[in-house]
Amino acid sequence: MDNKWNFEIMTDSAANLSEDVIRRYGLTILSQTYTMDGVEYRGYEKGKDISAGPVYKMMREKKEIRTSLVNAQEAEQEAEQLLRAGKDILYIGLSSALSGTFQVVRFTFEELQEKYPDRQLAAVDSLSLSLGEGELVLRAAKMREEGFSLRQTEQWLESNRLCLRQEFTVEDLFYLKRGGRIGTAAAVLGAALKVKPMLRVDDKGSFAAVGKTRGRKKSLDIMAEQLQENIMDPREQVIYIMHGDCLSDAQYLAEGIRQRVKVKEIQIRMLEPVLGSHSGPGTVGQIYWGKHR
Repeated sequence: MDNKWNFEIMTDSAANLSEDVIRRYGLTILSQTYTMDGVEYRGYEKGKDISAGPVYKMMREKKEIRTSLVNAQEAEQEAEQLLRAGKDILYIGLSSALSGTFQVVRFTFEELQEKYPDRQLAAVDSLSLSLGEGELVLRAAKMREEGFSLRQTEQWLESNRLCLRQEFTVEDLFYLKRGGRIGTAAAVLGAALKVKPMLRVDDKGSFAAVGKTRGRKKSLDIMAEQLQENIMDPREQVIYIMHGDCLSDAQYLAEGIRQRVKVKEIQIRMLEPVLGSHSGPGTVGQIYWGKHR
């Protein structure tokens, strides 16, 4: 905790941030959990960059993975520790349309606000996932460094979050079927025809179908074209590519983007296991600032 900051920033493990970034900005991370073969694991452990590779290996074997929200008691303990130290808190959470985690933290903040009426607590629904949520956390941390107040930062995030675009495709429809997002017949037919659904995060922070195509590389080419059409100021921003243990596909997408657009930087990161368990191995997504969703 750095006393020079006028407020603390809290997020959850779904933000997919590296331990280096977490340490640099003094972030507080609330961990979601997942259970495999009867054993519960944390999506984030302080001081560790957890490898999701073994998790994806088990997913490929079609082993069931159950996920849980952030623990309300843990959220309260983490927040109260900061409040007792005289800190205000800004929480930026995983889209409320995809998880109940945001509601857990917001309710916790409402209760704590009554106990600490002189402190400022704010919860911002990112309407994003993974590095989309993470990018908003980074923006907030940089604004804090520049001297913006908690309320100014909160207002900026809520005014600009829908310009953060997120588009993705999946390799195996099994995981979307298991999560109830498509029917069994569609999953079986899709697998037989090698159909790859094209998805995006919409203005409600939920998944929306954009279309579908046949063939893996074709779906990645379409994603690069979507970015070319919708991106704003590519030379001034970092583009994030997330993947479900399919680095070569992420690199193919990155090259497709570079062929179409001159960009400042592209960062590639593996999708953390809690979100990855819902989309499966072979998921590839891109996150960038662009036209309003």
